[in-house]
Amino acid sequence: MPEDHQLARTEHLPDDPDATGPLVVLVHGSLDRAGSFARITRRLGDLHTIAYDRYGYHRSRGDRPVHDTLDGHIDDLLAVLDGRPAVVIGHSYGGTIALGAATRTGGPDPILALGAYEPPLPWLGTWATRGGTRPGRSPRPADEDPADVAERFFRRMVGDTAWERLPEAAKAARRSDGAALAAELAAIRVDRPPFDVASLAVPAVFGRGTASLPHHRAAVTWLHEHVAGSELVEIAGAGHGAHLTHPDAFAGFVRAVVARAPGAGAPAGTDRWEPAGG
Repeated sequence: MPEDHQLARTEHLPDDPDATGPLVVLVHGSLDRAGSFARITRRLGDLHTIAYDRYGYHRSRGDRPVHDTLDGHIDDLLAVLDGRPAVVIGHSYGGTIALGAATRTGGPDPILALGAYEPPLPWLGTWATRGGTRPGRSPRPADEDPADVAERFFRRMVGDTAWERLPEAAKAARRSDGAALAAELAAIRVDRPPFDVASLAVPAVFGRGTASLPHHRAAVTWLHEHVAGSELVEIAGAGHGAHLTHPDAFAGFVRAVVARAPGAGAPAGTDRWEPAGG
């Protein structure tokens, strides 16, 4: 693996050394890290799992510039796979990265199946006023401190009370992720989609919470409608952070994706995947 793609990762081998299930790679969202999947991987002890800190975050901060394009994150994901067939699960921005990897020109190999939980799709009309300039607000200053961007993002997504409860070291760590956060949010604030989901050639499962914000839910609806043969999974009572608040159900979402991989049995009550046009 190229030196530039040496990313911090947490790997769990299956409890049964003779297990034959596929590798499962978990891709975290914005201002998050691999550790947020700890409650999930504990519930997937029979599977080989890898969660990694995306470049610019937590243990994967480095001296080179953070990624200012989605392609940089896609390259990192493919480097983590290192040619190994795998099921890829992305939460939030991680889901957008997974979609980009699976639809990249030249084919999705080695991705066997894809799961995306509420991936941001700002180019859709439902996202038109999200994340950037909104009606009644002043434009975000171009020279704004990325650390302040990170703090504001955390407060908006998790809450002011949760931020105030963080130890000072944890606040500093989150603010240190600001450069990566600001760059990746800017990278997908585009008018045209960076990939064509209709070209997706692997089984896909899209997830959302019943308590999630309307634009998150609408994005998943759009994906389900535009990806032939895809499956929709809803987590009752969950919001955007379902991997933290509803770990049993999110682990079930992961297993639903694994079951759609070639050679695996589909969960009861679901249709087998067929490629677009099949």
